[in-house]
Amino acid sequence: MFFKLFLLFSVIPVVELAILIKIGSFFGVLNTAMIVILTAVVGAYMVRLEGLGVLSRIQNMMNQGEFPGDELISGAMILVAGALLLTPGFFTDIIGFVMVIPVSRNIIAKHLKRYLEKKISPKDIHIDSL
Repeated sequence: MFFKLFLLFSVIPVVELAILIKIGSFFGVLNTAMIVILTAVVGAYMVRLEGLGVLSRIQNMMNQGEFPGDELISGAMILVAGALLLTPGFFTDIIGFVMVIPVSRNIIAKHLKRYLEKKISPKDIHIDSL
């Protein structure tokens, strides 16, 4: 786990820096900075809209006595998307926008749910040890 986190926090910034340098040399530093700021503003707006929608659906489901499992996954993904969109860079912005758009978020959530179900399966719970 430590190695995966190390790779995550060392490789992604290097990739972001390389992309920023490449785009900055093509469009210029000022234009690149404006694009990064624009994606952060647009991303924050989209995260706010989607987050409020998910929050409303969670409240409605809770009021009806239903467990909002899928909506909680969507809410967590929107939270991560917001962090990625506010992080300067193009690679993280692309991942953030993919996670905030409902259609792609639902596809990712379906795969994430399947992964989590495999990780937390009944075979991991031993009744004898309880």
